[in-house]
Amino acid sequence: VQLQASGGGLVQAGGSLRLSCAASGRTFSSYAMGWFRQAPGKEREFVATISWTGSRTDYSDSVKGRFTVSRDNAKNTVYLQMNSLKPEDTAVYYCAADTDAYGHRWSGWYNYWGQGTQVTVSS
Repeated sequence: VQLQASGGGLVQAGGSLRLSCAASGRTFSSYAMGWFRQAPGKEREFVATISWTGSRTDYSDSVKGRFTVSRDNAKNTVYLQMNSLKPEDTAVYYCAADTDAYGHRWSGWYNYWGQGTQVTVSS
C-alpha cells in the first residue's frame, strides 16, 4: 500500500490548512486511518484517527476542537482540517494506515506510513 500526504505549507498563527492523504494498493475502506506529527527534536505523536466507516474519531487533547479528521472512501482519501493553528503545531505530519478498522492512538498499530508533509505555523 502507498500513502501520499499533501497540503502542508507555511501559515500564520490562527490560520487554517487541510491535509490530504491518498491511499492506493489496499482495500482502503476496511481500515482505520491516523494522523501523527513529529516536531524537530521530539518524538512522533498521535494527532487524530478515524475508523473505517468514519463513525468514530479520536483526537489528542492538544488538537481537539481545532482539528477535524474525515475520510472519503470512494476517493481513498483521508483529510485533516486544521483550524486555529498555533506555532506549536509546527511539525511534519504523517498519515498512516491502521491494521484494523477501529482506530488507535498507539503508532504500533499502524503498518503503513506516508512520507510526511511539512506544516509550519509562524507567530
